[in-house]
Amino acid sequence: MNGIEALPPLRVATAEQLTWDDQAELLVVGFGGAGACAAIEAASRGLSVLALERFAGGGATAISGGVVYAGGGTPYQQQAGYSDGSEAMFRYLRQEVGEAVSAATLRDFCERSCEQLAWLERQGVTFEASVPPHKTSYPTDQYYLYYSGNEAVPAYAEQAPPAPRGHRAKGPGMSGASLFAPLKAAALSRGVRLHSQCEVRRLVLNERDEVLGVEAWQLPAGSRAARWHGRLARWATAIHMYAPALADSLRVRLRRIEQVHAERRLIRAERGVLLSAGGFIFNRALVRQHAPHYLAGLPLGTTGCDGSGIRLGQSAGAALARMDKVSAWRFINPPLAWARGLIVNGAGQRYCNEEVYGATLGHAMVEEQGGRAILILNKALVREALRQVGPGKVWQFQRLPVLINLLFNAKRATSPAALAERCGLPAVQLEQSLAAYNRAARGEVADAFGKSSAMLASLEQGPWYALDLSFDSRLFPCPAITLGGLKVCERSGQVLNDSGAPITGLYSAGRNAVGIASNLYVSGLSLADCVYSGRRAGAHVATHTSLETA
Repeated sequence: MNGIEALPPLRVATAEQLTWDDQAELLVVGFGGAGACAAIEAASRGLSVLALERFAGGGATAISGGVVYAGGGTPYQQQAGYSDGSEAMFRYLRQEVGEAVSAATLRDFCERSCEQLAWLERQGVTFEASVPPHKTSYPTDQYYLYYSGNEAVPAYAEQAPPAPRGHRAKGPGMSGASLFAPLKAAALSRGVRLHSQCEVRRLVLNERDEVLGVEAWQLPAGSRAARWHGRLARWATAIHMYAPALADSLRVRLRRIEQVHAERRLIRAERGVLLSAGGFIFNRALVRQHAPHYLAGLPLGTTGCDGSGIRLGQSAGAALARMDKVSAWRFINPPLAWARGLIVNGAGQRYCNEEVYGATLGHAMVEEQGGRAILILNKALVREALRQVGPGKVWQFQRLPVLINLLFNAKRATSPAALAERCGLPAVQLEQSLAAYNRAARGEVADAFGKSSAMLASLEQGPWYALDLSFDSRLFPCPAITLGGLKVCERSGQVLNDSGAPITGLYSAGRNAVGIASNLYVSGLSLADCVYSGRRAGAHVATHTSLETA
């Protein structure tokens, strides 16, 4: 699925040359997590805000797990009995964030973390201090605070004292809806206007390359076309993870409705336009251009994650960065038993600590091992895994892949050599990998990859099983999201051009832009960055003078 290209900007000498259909001081293009936070911040500072949303609003935020990465001693960490500080948070995140943002920006993010969480609570988002007993990719409805990254993995804990920082919004099921709903309500209560089913197709610039507004196309409210568009959008999102090809066919119909029935509107931005339309994982042409080795992954997000906001920025001369950064999510816990096995590549060599966060494993799998990941278990771990995914113990989306892969994707053998033959692996190398792993499990040597002793399991007793969990697996699709986007000023959120200068009147936030989460993914970091970058842009627009209108 490839979003349409952004049109070249509409260029005019002055804003007064055009007859505008609407106007606001801040136009927000894409009303998801980042857009909502920017709108609230700007409106709370007295600005008029109009949000333009191609669908109903919420974006990837609303279908996410609703996890906000926060630390430094939040009330929930304290209630759960965990000590944390902004320095420990900074030292851990520096290992994940790398050079995506400056050390000063990351430190500011960490130092303001408690305040950001309190700000979300003032908007109506609720959190809780309940912590699950074991590491998991996503906790059940009993738990709302958890280790959402690699904090407790020994190699990371050596650099920074670990603490759970994944603050999941309180609510049933996947908590993204419970996070976004109060943000939307808070924005509307502050006077933010929302035009849904309204797609921005190009920017309006003056002769000095300042952004004056947008050309948008909106479906007539209440029309039959709008109703069908809404249904198709909901259906495409609901079925995408299970039937991506069918979802893509629905998106083609969505685009046809927009092209035939949408009506043109010119909308003036008196102070600025914020691009917060998400990433580009659904734009396969962009993925092929910037990160082709991630094409085999299952795009994760919503139909709006098609790079449209990035293309709009490019049309105004914006620079791109970190477009090759894509996060592949190869989670093997739950069940915990799977993480106690060992992962090998196509040469039968072990290459990682299996207890690491799923995106860390996915990065190693795609970037370093040609996409190969073969999980080796024995009968005892298989039985343990089945017990751990029993009814009521994990989410259905966690249980089904385990059962499907144990039933239809498991090769069994009575010796490691026979297992290697069945999998097309070098027998000697697989036997050596197993032998080294077993020595560490018995406590004879330290594990070569630093795995915790509690997560090691001796695999001396067979029979043995191999599950091919490689990136291109059809029975265990690997979700992927993009992390790069428009380059922005880290103090203001203003979009930068190729010379590093800000484009007047243009801002970006969330996954539309490069930010805190644009290196290695950690659960909750992207949503936390949406809050941080959205509020940053909203505040900067409010504290600077309006664009010239003559």
